[in-house]
Amino acid sequence: MRIATFNINGIKARHAALTDWLDEANPDVVLLQEIKSVDENFPRELFEDRGYNVETHGQKSFNGVAILSKLPLEDVTRGLQGDDDDEQARWIEATVVGNHTAVRICGLYLPNGNPAPGPKYDYKLAWMERLRHRAKDLMDMEEPALMAGDYNIIPQAEDAAKPDSWREDALFRLDSRDAYRRVLNLGFTEAFRSRHPEPEQYSFWDYQAGAWQRNNGIRIDHILMTPQCADLMVDVGIEKELRGREKPSDHVPVWVELDA
Repeated sequence: MRIATFNINGIKARHAALTDWLDEANPDVVLLQEIKSVDENFPRELFEDRGYNVETHGQKSFNGVAILSKLPLEDVTRGLQGDDDDEQARWIEATVVGNHTAVRICGLYLPNGNPAPGPKYDYKLAWMERLRHRAKDLMDMEEPALMAGDYNIIPQAEDAAKPDSWREDALFRLDSRDAYRRVLNLGFTEAFRSRHPEPEQYSFWDYQAGAWQRNNGIRIDHILMTPQCADLMVDVGIEKELRGREKPSDHVPVWVELDA
């Protein structure tokens, strides 16, 4: 079972790039972020024609997450628990039924938090505390589960080409990294770093200042797995070359392959 996470930065602008990649890579499950579309305007037929079941949690012009799955989906839920007044579409989860086992998958688009400090940063940290509570619930289930998406967190200096330029950014501030570490320390395995400790491994390059051409990137798209899920991991990777294509997202897919 190959599961990918991909912040596409707008389904309307990027649907061609997304479908081209789907046709080439043929992932079983894709967790999308920043679809920037209400549910009724999401181009479901593009993906259903390719054999994908489609579940969305959209929002007009901003945010929005979705699941594309060639495998059956069960028990789909939308929204991160803990704040009934939160109207931002940043969380979707479902159970994917594989050939050997079922996996609970959670797709997330964590708040950016800038400018920091400020209300947006407070919202980010509060959202991450809600994430920690849901992560603990997943861990307590003692079943294969993962949380994948755009975390808007640079975990450590090796995950940025120029870490000093990010020191006061919400993505790299100490409080942000501490909040991420509190989730990870519940017992999750961060898929990519568990296999690839080497530096200069990025998943995002800004559109400005030639960041892609100079490989001035950051790694902010992560897949966190419960121990039962980590035991199933076969391989993991980043599809870096997509960033160099025509009309790309500023993110690229990150994927994990499970023996599920």
